[in-house]
Amino acid sequence: MLAVDLTGDSVKAKNGAMVAYEGEMTFKKRTGGGEGLRGIMTRRLTGEQMAVMEVKGHGTCYFADRASEINLVSLQGEKLYVEASNLLCTDAALRTGTSFTGLRGSSQGNGLFTTTVEGTGQAALVSDGAAVVLRVTPQTPLQVDPGAYIAHTGGLKQHFQAGVNFRALIGESGGESFQIRFEGDGLVYVQPSERNTIGGEV
Repeated sequence: MLAVDLTGDSVKAKNGAMVAYEGEMTFKKRTGGGEGLRGIMTRRLTGEQMAVMEVKGHGTCYFADRASEINLVSLQGEKLYVEASNLLCTDAALRTGTSFTGLRGSSQGNGLFTTTVEGTGQAALVSDGAAVVLRVTPQTPLQVDPGAYIAHTGGLKQHFQAGVNFRALIGESGGESFQIRFEGDGLVYVQPSERNTIGGEV
């Protein structure tokens, strides 16, 4: 559970994520991820769905999502790429948008676009189990199961790979699998669980 202390300021949170609050709070639904008309149109075109509410007031507000683990990410002007289903809450000053992911998003069943969070402030991500943050450098690329991917930051390039199967190596699966290969310099957030994906067992 995430406890957010508010002193007249506001945060943006996943619609329905508030579980309790103390003090005086107001809740306002923000259509299209809270980005105004342009955000609404972008999300309708891309299919990246994100129902957001703005919480403002004085006191403490508590957020949670199905008892998922919560991971705080501090941004200092950089951009965070995150699956909409894994974004719980952000500082109001952070801007949200969409970014093209291509085949990576399709393999996860999440569509061709993902959510972006940009600016200076904190974002709270949820994960099925405690997330691991993995460093990618030009010397150490990273392969990630699409179903375990949560988010990433930094100057990373993504490549979609087919025909690699972790489970086949230990004799548990015979289907074709897909992976995302990250190259460059940045951080990748991975959860110790796998969403249902399309395109084979991963």
